[in-house]
Amino acid sequence: MPLPRPDPNRWLVLLAVMLAFLPVVLDMTILHVAVPTLTQALGASNTEVLWIIDIYPLLMAGLLVPMGTLADRVGTRRILLAGLAVFGLASALAAYAPSPALLIAARMLLAVGGAMITPCVLGVIRRTFEDPAERGLALGLWGTVGAAGAAVGPLIGGALLGHFWWGSVFLINLPVMLFVLPVCWLLLPRQEELSPGRWAIGQAVLLILGMIATVYAIKAGFGAKQPVAVVLPVLVLGVALLSVFARLQLLSAEPMLDLSLFARPAILAGIIMAIVASGALAGVELTLAQELQYVLDKTPLQAGVFMIPIMVAAGLGGPVAGWLSERFGLRPVACLSLAISAGALAGLAATDFHHPGLVVPVLLVLLGLALSIGLTASSIAIMGAADAREAGAAGSLEATGYELGSGLGITLFGVFMSVVFGRHLVLPEGVPEPLADQAARSIGDVYIAARQLDADQGAAVIAAGKAAFSATHSVLLTTAALLMGLLAVLVFFLLAQGRRAVAFQH
Repeated sequence: MPLPRPDPNRWLVLLAVMLAFLPVVLDMTILHVAVPTLTQALGASNTEVLWIIDIYPLLMAGLLVPMGTLADRVGTRRILLAGLAVFGLASALAAYAPSPALLIAARMLLAVGGAMITPCVLGVIRRTFEDPAERGLALGLWGTVGAAGAAVGPLIGGALLGHFWWGSVFLINLPVMLFVLPVCWLLLPRQEELSPGRWAIGQAVLLILGMIATVYAIKAGFGAKQPVAVVLPVLVLGVALLSVFARLQLLSAEPMLDLSLFARPAILAGIIMAIVASGALAGVELTLAQELQYVLDKTPLQAGVFMIPIMVAAGLGGPVAGWLSERFGLRPVACLSLAISAGALAGLAATDFHHPGLVVPVLLVLLGLALSIGLTASSIAIMGAADAREAGAAGSLEATGYELGSGLGITLFGVFMSVVFGRHLVLPEGVPEPLADQAARSIGDVYIAARQLDADQGAAVIAAGKAAFSATHSVLLTTAALLMGLLAVLVFFLLAQGRRAVAFQH
């Protein structure tokens, strides 16, 4: 059966949705270099900082599937344009938030806007590009925006913080929105085939509340060290809500999330790759940003410049992944990119950042290139295994994997970082116990505690914090390297199983 005639404006449509996606992905990482400045300005605790950063990807992860199904029913164009407007408004509110609590609330509204935009982008690409080769190139270009946008976020954040206050990292979204909104309004097709049926808002609430409760339990138990009597009921509630949601999907004639897609090895492999790779990238970038500023005393702009090799390499990885996958096959490209990522992370873990030489930039290039190729390979695996009529569901699943991976990556890296840092921190004698307890939570808390001591004792506390964080970053990056190595092995077997399944069907 011949493919339908391609849309003559398909590349302009791709340009429009990539522009729409850019501010969403920028906001994933632009805060990373702003964490030290923001922590000091708002007096935010370590737990508040973690919530400020990852309430955005975590809430998005819960909202993506509901918003994807809503777009199928009321129109992708309508939801996408509304999402851009919400995102712009939330950016203004976040920029002028006077407290950590209000900043967290503004980030939640940003997540709503981002969740309206992201699944629409992937759905439009899948429906617009029927030819596999063109689709691979289109997804590669989209992957470039995702990977390069996430990588350039710290650089833009550092440049803004060098001249303006921390709120400027949000305010930068407004001129982007003023440009992107009319472009999308002009270029996106007005005629759409809508899906029948009702939008199950109750199922959406179950998914969102279940995910938030589960992640809160992880944070409260490990990061904030809340008692088991508080953590366990919240964890049980979260798991129960997610279990009820999953059961409803299996029993429903028109499920919000088609869980049968997970039975396809290529889609399962792609989603696991998206979760682990995006989680590792987000956690590593947050770790590096704090190491560069707190330990090496670099400015936010200098920290952003330091990460330019990741940014440049990530920008090249998307189109390269599409070409490599078409030429050599998805499985070797996906597995080799993950293996190279693991090697680069292991090398960074063993490197002294005080004397980077050429080794650190080369390792950062390898990491950015390999992770970008890996993330694009996950897109090709997922969208290539889905039919056009399943584009919205598959796009929502993939986007959920990215956002959930980023949110969990920051959560788990942040919690693990706090635990490892506290164990490595050796404070000088004479530090009052309340301040010692505060300093043991994070490197940011070390600086806040040091301000309350005399100059000599404060300097000694900061020196101890720097030594502890250098040891902590080595443990974190080594752990990330092990995860990526295990993922390479798992993806190798899953994609092999997928090839056998396709061969059996034919």
